[in-house]
Amino acid sequence: MVFSLAIEPCSVPRSLWLGCANLVESMCALSCLQSMPSVRCLQISNGTSSVIVSRKRPSEGNYQKEKDLCIKYFDQWSESDQVEFVEHLISRMCHYQHGHINSYLKPMLQRDFITALPEQGLDHIAENILSYLDARSLCAAELVCKEWQRVISEGMLWKKLIERMVRTDPLWKGLSERRGWDQYLFKNRPTDGPPNSFYRSLYPKIIQDIETIESNWRCGRHNLQRIQCRSENSKGVYCLQYDDEKIISGLRDNSIKIWDKTSLECLKVLTGHTGSVLCLQYDERVIVTGSSDSTVRVWDVNTGEVLNTLIHHNEAVLHLRFSNGLMVTCSKDRSIAVWDMASATDITLRRVLVGHRAAVNVVDFDDKYIVSASGDRTIKVWSTSTCEFVRTLNGHKRGIACLQYRDRLVVSGSSDNTIRLWDIECGACLRVLEGHEELVRCIRFDNKRIVSGAYDGKIKVWDLQAALDPRAPASTLCLRTLVEHSGRVFRLQFDEFQIISSSHDDTILIWDFLNVPPSAQNETRSPSRTYTYISR
Repeated sequence: MVFSLAIEPCSVPRSLWLGCANLVESMCALSCLQSMPSVRCLQISNGTSSVIVSRKRPSEGNYQKEKDLCIKYFDQWSESDQVEFVEHLISRMCHYQHGHINSYLKPMLQRDFITALPEQGLDHIAENILSYLDARSLCAAELVCKEWQRVISEGMLWKKLIERMVRTDPLWKGLSERRGWDQYLFKNRPTDGPPNSFYRSLYPKIIQDIETIESNWRCGRHNLQRIQCRSENSKGVYCLQYDDEKIISGLRDNSIKIWDKTSLECLKVLTGHTGSVLCLQYDERVIVTGSSDSTVRVWDVNTGEVLNTLIHHNEAVLHLRFSNGLMVTCSKDRSIAVWDMASATDITLRRVLVGHRAAVNVVDFDDKYIVSASGDRTIKVWSTSTCEFVRTLNGHKRGIACLQYRDRLVVSGSSDNTIRLWDIECGACLRVLEGHEELVRCIRFDNKRIVSGAYDGKIKVWDLQAALDPRAPASTLCLRTLVEHSGRVFRLQFDEFQIISSSHDDTILIWDFLNVPPSAQNETRSPSRTYTYISR
């Protein structure tokens, strides 16, 4: 039997009968139509079904009276009774009627709360809601209407967005200090700073700065400054650390030199070690150094006075780290010493860790683990709290010269010329980076990149996130190779804006990726450099 529907023009959606996929659905649709008050008749003749839907109500006058009476009763009921009644009505309707009601209700349920809140004296709530938007969404919100734009402007939301970024992102914080716009942030009173329009125009300039810095890193564009250490006897700068004001370096000639970060002049020379200064670390109070004379010395960072000398290791102290009252040192004598550091003058030996079969070249630690690497080709993991051995990481083919540990990640460099990334919890090697031609002597990483220095005189910048992605091709991992040192690279440190490195060539180099001359912006690799030579 072939069904055809002949329907007079009406308000019933054609989809009700044309959208049926099969006979069963068609019959359901017909049944639904039959139940409607507006369906006048259903005729089946000669194999043809016809549905005729009336456009007019059968008794227009009665309907109006009945509707008015219903509304009268409806208005007298409580809100809960009204809701119950409407629910009952809706439950008796068919699907297409539900669709009409839904279309009718949608605009009624929408509220411009940002405009409505200030009308109730709740401007601060509207501002607080919009303050969670990112820059793209905030731009879009400004275009909604004049009231939204007013809330954003009077609430200084562009200023608050920039402040939020400065609080949470080291790159933004460092940029605010270097560019000077930090002076306009975190003011308690709106009258203390410029209007919202200033911050609205400042934001894209900040983004442009950040994009330029990232591009400079990837393309190797930098401004280079050079400190000539001019050691008296043996030449070479074995270790360094810096902040915004100073660079402190440990030299092969047994001295510690402190340099002004801006003028690059030598401010102070600390003497006392009788061997090369191989490692150092400082904070706001003290400098701690380790030497080939087998001692660890503690110095006052401001006066340069020797506060303490620790004599424990039998051979050269190759590396040390201290933090939160704990210090770990390691030595050519194959041992690791864990110290309780109550103060500069109150440092006591807690435990000696023994397990490596060759010189322990480097240590790092946090609250959970102490990590050590040795010439015996292994990385060992120890519990910080108990000093008990946890596991060994095996993989390097030759001795390990450097590592850094943070969170679950360990990155190590070896005399097998490779860099390895490890998961400290399971001991798995996540990636092997190849590219250096000689021993990888120093390595550091942050959230974005790894920077390594080697005996081939080269500094390489690697994409950390790509290195952690097993699908990333090995050829894409090294972003840039920097070649300026004429000798082995011994130590480096970096942040979002610069690398500072030291070498056997008796120099300290500052690679500045922020303040690159405009003439160098179009260069693709190792562009113009500014050399500053400073003698002692």
